[in-house]
Amino acid sequence: MKQSIGKDCCILLCILACTSTIMHAQVDDGSTLDNRIDPTRITRSPAAEASGTIMQPLPATLAIASSADEASMDAATYDDAVNAINKGIAYLAKAQAGDGSWMTEVVEVPTDQPQSPAPVTLAVTAMGIKALTQSGHLPDSSPACLQAVRFIQAILQQPDMLQELRDGPLGNYVTAAMVSAFSSFDELRYREIVQDGVLWLKQNQWTNAQGLEPDMDWYGGAGYGKRGRPDLSNTQVMLDALHDAGVSPDDPAVQAALVFVSRTQNIPSNRTTWSINGDKDGGFIYTPANGGESLGSEAAGDGRWGELIPEGTPRSLKSYGSMTYAGFKSLLYAGLTSDDPRVKAAFDWIRSHWSFQENPGLGQQGLYYYYHAMARALHATQQLTITDDGGEVHDWRAELIDALVQKQKEDGSWVNPEDRWSEGHPELVTIYSILALQEAIKPVAGR
Repeated sequence: MKQSIGKDCCILLCILACTSTIMHAQVDDGSTLDNRIDPTRITRSPAAEASGTIMQPLPATLAIASSADEASMDAATYDDAVNAINKGIAYLAKAQAGDGSWMTEVVEVPTDQPQSPAPVTLAVTAMGIKALTQSGHLPDSSPACLQAVRFIQAILQQPDMLQELRDGPLGNYVTAAMVSAFSSFDELRYREIVQDGVLWLKQNQWTNAQGLEPDMDWYGGAGYGKRGRPDLSNTQVMLDALHDAGVSPDDPAVQAALVFVSRTQNIPSNRTTWSINGDKDGGFIYTPANGGESLGSEAAGDGRWGELIPEGTPRSLKSYGSMTYAGFKSLLYAGLTSDDPRVKAAFDWIRSHWSFQENPGLGQQGLYYYYHAMARALHATQQLTITDDGGEVHDWRAELIDALVQKQKEDGSWVNPEDRWSEGHPELVTIYSILALQEAIKPVAGR
């Protein structure tokens, strides 16, 4: 995996060194913990070993290549991707509500707060803005982009409404999506939105500020808004946003997130309670918090928390595709090098579970979320081909483009027949698909 030359850094070493000085603080009774945390559910494990060198990952690229040559691919493949993107953007323009938003009436239920459905329109509209801008559809030339930007600006001008959305169950997704969207504008007038969002994401990460110590399973993660326990899905979108905004991997927030991400990996060095008896396959689960849970285990019939595993069988949790790409990408964004054991193990899992037909471990559930996470992760490696564990060489960009072109509908949209996580809504799935295609045709370093 190619990465630009970085710099020696000791910030993670400092974070982990702090563990030895604070891990004996009296928190067993919960007196120093944030009152949203149930101390009886917190588990402890050694924090991941630090890497002595943090490599600067590929800088955020927020526009597609202007030509096939710049993307280092053949013209036919590039044209297929651009045509599919343009058809998708045309669909989004037609599906846009009069106020500039998408999915205005749709709510989503956080996995840890089933009684708290929340509107998704602000997050989806922000993602739609990014899908437009990365293909050059900017406010001064695109009515759809202008309307979407005005929709979000109208909310930003109402502090009470914005605070309500951020305090809600999807606050982390909403804020991360806005940061990524407005980072794609090369204009100072939008920089304040980005900086405000970055600050909010850092302040709402679970760290020492909430009384957590680095050996606690919540430490470094991001969750749903200000209320939810942390998980890898929320943490990866936070890291996506920080990366898009140009935040350095040696930033304390990124390095704290690395501590959490490392606890979600099925790997021998991870000594969390859920992983000790795990498959050690290098893949990732949903969250290590509160003893761990995995949607891969749920799909396999073991129960999300492993609660259906037969009595007497050691409890373990199963890795799956979308979270493994999320975790792999997060390791790279946090500055780990290609020879780090965590990166190697994750990449080996990817090589042994290569698929564009399903989200490995979940089948069709979350398939387009998987495509998007996969595309961002593989673009971050700057590898044009991937050799699977059987020795077959894959041009991942051509395969991804072909898979999405084949699934696109006549009206330019995409939709997942498996409706979980709102993927039955064509607006969201079309945005995921456009964003994935754009990752596949972004400039290649050195071209």
